[in-house]
Amino acid sequence: MTGASPQECEPVTTSGTIAVTNLHGQIDGLAVRLSRAGTGEGPAAPLAVAQGASLIDLLNLRGHILGRVADYERAAELAERLVHVAPEDGTALLARARTRATLHRFAEAVADLGAAGRSGADEAALDAERAVVLQALGCYADAMALIRKAAKRQSDFTTLGALAVLQAERGEVTEAEQLFGDARRHYRGTSPFPLAQLDFRRGVMWHREGDLDAARSCYEAARRRVPDYAPALGHLAEVELLRGDPPAAVALLRPLTRTSDDPEYASHLAAALHAGGRVHEAKQWRERAVAGYDDLVVRHPEAYADHAADFWLTVGADAGRGLELALQNLTFRQTARAHALFQRAVLAQDQVAEAAL
Repeated sequence: MTGASPQECEPVTTSGTIAVTNLHGQIDGLAVRLSRAGTGEGPAAPLAVAQGASLIDLLNLRGHILGRVADYERAAELAERLVHVAPEDGTALLARARTRATLHRFAEAVADLGAAGRSGADEAALDAERAVVLQALGCYADAMALIRKAAKRQSDFTTLGALAVLQAERGEVTEAEQLFGDARRHYRGTSPFPLAQLDFRRGVMWHREGDLDAARSCYEAARRRVPDYAPALGHLAEVELLRGDPPAAVALLRPLTRTSDDPEYASHLAAALHAGGRVHEAKQWRERAVAGYDDLVVRHPEAYADHAADFWLTVGADAGRGLELALQNLTFRQTARAHALFQRAVLAQDQVAEAAL
């Protein structure tokens, strides 16, 4: 492995399996308490707003950990209700900004952050969310300035981890690797989720660099920390397929298609099955992915146009549809990755045209 192993410094945390069970319980319990407090009509009490914001954050966390689009949508619905009954509450506006950013509705998220600031929301929390949005839009210098500002106040796991991920996205691998290690050493919590997310993002960095051994090691570390961590399992399956082991990829992906409603895992399963010679079964999963992406591109185009474009350029085998979605994605954000996806789509469409001629 090119970088240091995630096992170099192993903080003791709660079992990942127990943590996921607890997460379900927290969500169910908060939902019951919130329904009793009532946020449907009239001004919401501060306690109800705080509970609603906590539930929104937990739903977004579970959506990420288990790959559940339905959780993101439920969080977004709740955030809209919360702002409706508490339109000038900074906590409610900040919670809605997070849900909008999660679904890549960045302009609306920025508007919410501005309103939250005018309503007295914590400046450090606002800066952290602004940095997330700026990074997603490819405004790395501006995002860096905000994160470094936070680091001057307190250099902790959160700020070091955010810097590590940002440097990884900028391609500054050496510095990012150092920051990933520093962040890990600063972790003082007991939840396994932040460390699993850190290992996952470290794996993504090495995956993009083409170091499959390093990526695999990081994804495995995230999986050990949280066995049901869907993004880590999905990316680990990609690595296994690239390493020439379709059965291993299928074994990782099949459980995800039962617990996640994200079509990405159906798409990857189709690719793994096809690579293993199980063409008929692969076709069934491809069709399931088609239906899923077609639906999500209508409901959440900003968040899923790029994923859908990649699907059509690979498993979907429709370069024209891929080009259409890659262009749509480019209108949402002018990042290097969006431009690279568009160029891939143009090349694929040109190859189709040449083959036809």
